[in-house]
Amino acid sequence: METNGGIQASLSGRYAVALFDLARDANALDTVAQSLSGLKAAIAQSPDFKGLINSPVLSRDASGKTIAAVASAMGIDPLTTKFLGVLAQNRRLGQMGAVIRTYETLLSNHKGEARAEVTSAHPLDAQQIAALAQNLRGRVGRTVAVDAKVDPAILGGLVVKIGSQMIDSSIRTRLNSLAMAMKG
Repeated sequence: METNGGIQASLSGRYAVALFDLARDANALDTVAQSLSGLKAAIAQSPDFKGLINSPVLSRDASGKTIAAVASAMGIDPLTTKFLGVLAQNRRLGQMGAVIRTYETLLSNHKGEARAEVTSAHPLDAQQIAALAQNLRGRVGRTVAVDAKVDPAILGGLVVKIGSQMIDSSIRTRLNSLAMAMKG
């Protein structure tokens, strides 16, 4: 698999590349992506789950059994479940968020898509996300997969990150710029 050195250099990158290669060989790229998306949502929504994956107290066996039970309850595919077991055995469950983000990047690159991380003050509906993806497609020249996040601290507007580019049209940034200009 061709990846840039930055992805393979990180610990989470090595795990993500390994999972991506296994999923590609098993013709299960999208199935694994769906499972990882569910895990990503669980990490974001459940403080208990987040605490579980970051707990240094659990033994390797207890961690493995617990994550297997969680995976079973969530309907996670077998390949991802085995992968989670490897993370648990190697005490790397705390890297799961970074592994998921890297896997999503690898999948987008494989599909010829750009990945945009969009932060808004309020949740975007499907129509707004589709319109934003279409607008960004015209800007970057290829299909854009939008990963929407909500951060009320930006007050309004959007912050869009595509690769190393960032477009910040948030009200918070505008207010900060105005405050700096007034200080002179």
